[in-house]
Amino acid sequence: MYNEMNSVLTPGMFVKHPAQPDWGVGQVQSNINGKITVNFPDHGKVVIDGARILLEPVFQ
Repeated sequence: MYNEMNSVLTPGMFVKHPAQPDWGVGQVQSNINGKITVNFPDHGKVVIDGARILLEPVFQ
């Protein structure tokens, strides 16, 4: 099931991956049907399954 907390993530928002702190702060590119695409400066573009991973919003 899609994690309700991830549903608030919209393109342009900044997030951290809780299990990958070395990736740094990434920017949400899209959030479609629970598949969240994030561009991490230190790791590149990653598609994250929002049902499995709860991303941490970062307010800069």
